[in-house]
Amino acid sequence: MEPHVFYARTTDDVTIAYAVVGAGPTLVLLPGVPFSNFLEEWRIPTLRSVYERLAVRLQIVQYDGRGTGHSQRDVSDLSLDAMLRDLDAVVGQASIERFALLGFYNSCTHAIAYAALHPERVTRLVLFGGSSRGWLAMSAPETQALLSLIERDWSVFVESAAHAWMGWSVGEAGRLAADSFRNATTPAVARATFQAASAIDVSDNLAGVTAQTLVLHRTDIEQIPRAVSEELAAALPNGHLRLLAGGSPALFFENIDEVVGAITDFVIEGRPDGRPQRSAVPQKRNAHGLTARELEVLRLIAQGETNAEIAHRLTLSVNTVERHVANLYRKIDARGRADATAFAVRRGIA
Repeated sequence: MEPHVFYARTTDDVTIAYAVVGAGPTLVLLPGVPFSNFLEEWRIPTLRSVYERLAVRLQIVQYDGRGTGHSQRDVSDLSLDAMLRDLDAVVGQASIERFALLGFYNSCTHAIAYAALHPERVTRLVLFGGSSRGWLAMSAPETQALLSLIERDWSVFVESAAHAWMGWSVGEAGRLAADSFRNATTPAVARATFQAASAIDVSDNLAGVTAQTLVLHRTDIEQIPRAVSEELAAALPNGHLRLLAGGSPALFFENIDEVVGAITDFVIEGRPDGRPQRSAVPQKRNAHGLTARELEVLRLIAQGETNAEIAHRLTLSVNTVERHVANLYRKIDARGRADATAFAVRRGIA
């Protein structure tokens, strides 16, 4: 299986390189700007294996973001709107009407924004390593120290970035990734892309994302605190957090069987935890504007569970559960757990 390069043109006349492989429901892999270079990624054995396995049951679309890879390099607009134009051009040229999106790190904000703008087109979202606020996903001291190398030594930066983001134990794959990063873009475009990404805030778009969303988080990852992923999943109306073992900051370099299976099952069947997806309550019970997560918390309150027990069951922090409880109390005008339980019983939620 080899990707064949096609080209799409955006509404602002930027040429975007893309490829389509596999068969099945469509999953668009958003580019990891500023280092998108999908042809080089196919030369990394681990990534090739992942892409081929995903393509067994899914149609995979990959593309290089503007200014990177085989897409047009001489660009000045690296804004969120520009990134969405790239995606629009690719799915339009490929004649794809409905599709799932996979975003990671910087491209998580792109996925959220596009899903909110086009709910009729986006079937599922899978997010890893990102936040609705670009700065938050890059705020870790280790990440800031790494980004500072762009200005000082590009070669040292790409070597360090490839290994830091993929794990220092990946050996030859790390060297190939460093080559891919080095050839993907220029220091100027990388710097400008990170600056633009850090200014993006799509928090106001979260409520408009109707697609079922799977937020993946590794339990021992250092680059992204668990609370960031928890908050993202909790803020999305149909968000689900799934924890993965390990600490690799690269999605596809650890627990590969689990990751490929989780993504494939979710895109095809909407199974965020390996079990058939079901709504916590019928949609008609949402008359008071409760999100899917708030309804789930309310149901567990009505069953007598404490905040700590709910947090354990839903794989959330106690603080996150407390925020959900406060929000749902306000929406249903409840003064405490007794009022909330009575509300749930009257409406058949318990």
